[in-house]
Amino acid sequence: MKVPFLDLKSQYQQIKMEIDREIQSVIDSCAFINGPATKNYEKNFAQYCGVKYAVGVANGTDALHLAIRAIGIGKGDEAITAPNTFIATTEAITLAGATPVFVDIHPATYNIDVSKIEAKITAKTKAIIPVHLFGQPADMAPILNLAKKYDLKVIEDACQAHGALYHGNRVGSFGDVACFSFYPGKNLGAYGDGGAVVSNDEEIARKVARLADHGSLVKYQHDVEGVNSRLDSIQAAILNVKLNYLDQWNERRRNNAYLYNEFLKDVEGVITPAELENTKSVFHLYVIQVENRDELMIKLKEEGIGTGIHYPKALHQQPAYEYMGLKAGSFPVAEQCVSRYLSLPMFPELTEPMIKTVCDAIKKYVA
Repeated sequence: MKVPFLDLKSQYQQIKMEIDREIQSVIDSCAFINGPATKNYEKNFAQYCGVKYAVGVANGTDALHLAIRAIGIGKGDEAITAPNTFIATTEAITLAGATPVFVDIHPATYNIDVSKIEAKITAKTKAIIPVHLFGQPADMAPILNLAKKYDLKVIEDACQAHGALYHGNRVGSFGDVACFSFYPGKNLGAYGDGGAVVSNDEEIARKVARLADHGSLVKYQHDVEGVNSRLDSIQAAILNVKLNYLDQWNERRRNNAYLYNEFLKDVEGVITPAELENTKSVFHLYVIQVENRDELMIKLKEEGIGTGIHYPKALHQQPAYEYMGLKAGSFPVAEQCVSRYLSLPMFPELTEPMIKTVCDAIKKYVA
């Protein structure tokens, strides 16, 4: 049995009539930018996240960048984050003129190790940016306590964690501001690029909206220099349909993760993902750790099984950040994890026989 890493077509087929109807509605209206579909989605997504405001933007990277600018972080400032995230997190910091400061990760959850954050706080630190990596909520309570103690802002990078729960509340509702990506492969994915910034702070939401539309809230009145970063109406209409299914799809992902855990629990040399107590991961990715990861990946491909690596290098190991002078061993947990990460097929339409096929193949080559 061939098992793809991701299957977006099967999801589309299930909701095709709804999706096609909403796309056609936008085309008929010709309200392609900042139209009713976008405004409606912003309202619905804010309500879903449990916050007052949501601003649709062009992609998750812009969401992060605009959120950072909106809370006033810029040249000479520092923002603390983890080194095992996608580069968009740190690109957003440096694009604003600030400097990323890395903190190593927790070996079980792969999220920022909250016990190591305080030691990295300096007079230049202005924000902590926890990443809810792979759909697993970061441990927000200690982060919020540190932010209060040192008067710091908290920006949640929730680009992989749509609908994840921490102590009963959705991620995105804890920080001063939070950022989401709607890249097609995400749990809540558009049919192109898209993103959103959410907040309970009206002023932050207004600043993001202004920056995202050329520094303007009133046509041809530009209060500041901004960028062109808008969630178009067709993508918003698609997301409005898919939002109704998100919790159902997330629950399927969780069930799939539990099946993986069960089938792999006695396989020596395979480490399966863990969840913090009082959290509900939405398993955007199901990531195991295994020795000889690259060899296993090749073997699984030969069996017709799709896999991925998220991410093969920690950010301080990337050529783009050589200037930071962070040598091997600077963040040992992150460095070890990224050398062993292997993402297995994960999507709501995955079936138990497919999962068993993947696990049987892993056992054949690992056990």
